[in-house]
Amino acid sequence: MIPDNDPVLNIAVFALFVAITLYVVYRVSTRNSSTSDYYAAGSAFTGRQNGIALSGDFLSAASFLGIAGAIAIHGYDGFLYSIGFLVAWLVDLLLIAELLRNTGRFTMGDVLSFRMKQRPVRAAAATSTLVISFFYMLAQMAGAGGLVALLLDIHGGFGQALVIGGVGVVMVLYVLVGGMKGTTWVQIIKATILLLTGALITVFLFGKFGFSFSNLLAAAADRSPLGQELLHPGGSYGKSEITKLDFVSLALALVLGAAALPHVLMRFYTVPNSREARRSVVWATACMFLFYLCTLVIGFGAAALVGPEAIKNAPGGENSAAPLLALNIGGTLLLGIVSAVAFATILAVVAGLTITASASFAHDVYANIFKRGKAEPASEVRVARQTAVVVGALAILGGILANGQNIAFLVALAFAVAASANLSTLLYSLFWKRFNTTGTLWGIYGGLIASLVLVFFSPVMSGAADSIIKSVDFHWFPLKNPGIVSIPFSFLCGFVGTFVGRSKADPDKHAEMEVRSLTGIGS
Repeated sequence: MIPDNDPVLNIAVFALFVAITLYVVYRVSTRNSSTSDYYAAGSAFTGRQNGIALSGDFLSAASFLGIAGAIAIHGYDGFLYSIGFLVAWLVDLLLIAELLRNTGRFTMGDVLSFRMKQRPVRAAAATSTLVISFFYMLAQMAGAGGLVALLLDIHGGFGQALVIGGVGVVMVLYVLVGGMKGTTWVQIIKATILLLTGALITVFLFGKFGFSFSNLLAAAADRSPLGQELLHPGGSYGKSEITKLDFVSLALALVLGAAALPHVLMRFYTVPNSREARRSVVWATACMFLFYLCTLVIGFGAAALVGPEAIKNAPGGENSAAPLLALNIGGTLLLGIVSAVAFATILAVVAGLTITASASFAHDVYANIFKRGKAEPASEVRVARQTAVVVGALAILGGILANGQNIAFLVALAFAVAASANLSTLLYSLFWKRFNTTGTLWGIYGGLIASLVLVFFSPVMSGAADSIIKSVDFHWFPLKNPGIVSIPFSFLCGFVGTFVGRSKADPDKHAEMEVRSLTGIGS
């Protein structure tokens, strides 16, 4: 049996964290007057600091709540999310981090428009950034709804909607007050606490099962309806040819998506040079490696001690596995601590997404399209803050609609959209001399539209028991993740568009970009 929950204690721990982090944000962010301060924290962070913040940005509600729940319910197949998320950083390290840091200033649009026509390319980059940020926010806000619903024992949809609204308001406050510097410090604090909490729970679980991972796995298999199948591949993705293909699509999206996520790419501008950008990725990968090992133990521990049925029936469903495990092994105090950490995870990630989306609109659209590069820094920062409020409102609405979905799965959709819309154009821009403006626009819009259309007409939206819209069935695309189709389609669009387009690539600009990206001269 799961012990009784104490909402008052949970809320006290949770409110204490919000108060402390808001104070930290206020203290470190008193001089956010310039665009460099607001968007990139003045490029003042070291590789180690930025790497820990990157892991904090990336170790979202999907990593802590979604993956633990997926492992507890689906076993081996749930851990595949961790593998995909971790391997994805090799693409960032080898292909993206250093070159991107040397080429741009604040946003992905800086890189894509470097040797292309500024206005159409920046508009496309901003559109892509806003859509991807919105998809990623859906997952975080849905996780917030499920988590606080568990804390307060709220089962009704209206109560959970109010909770999501409250999370959205606090998130916007972080961005308005702190900018990138304040958001980065929240992510550093949150990543440190998250790693410590995960490690402590892991050690405790090992002790409970005689420091034997085999005993833990055996207990999880005994408690699960899947039995020994919980420990083997195929529990979730091996039931048919379609599910196997869905797994390949998911793996593609996870491995290629991280290198194209706007809020991850923007973090490389908070360090002073490309060397520190590489160090950031190494530190982030090390932190995430340790954490994902912990989630493996936490997921199977939840299956063994809480049980899949209790997890599924709790407010928040699969996403409740880690909090319920904390409640089971440490009572209400540990639940309050774990939930505060998870809530901090959600707040920090959504704040990072919000500042990325608002920076992209203010810098790419307002400053460089509307004002043609002649915007005053103060007015650009003001527009960014106004955009943050609008983005926050949309995130709240989307989170209410997506409440109840597994958040690791929702994040995988955001990865698929990111890899489809951004990766092809980033790689072509950095490495292909002939690539031109038409190819850039075809690659971004082709991949973005393909991924969105395929998601809309997939079992994610309708036609399955866990669809967002359950009352109708209009799906015709059989896979839940579109990556296997939309990612190659984006590369094809960029390739064909380059040869179809009348605009010629500028060899001088390409030479300048190549020197700058490889050496850092002029960055």
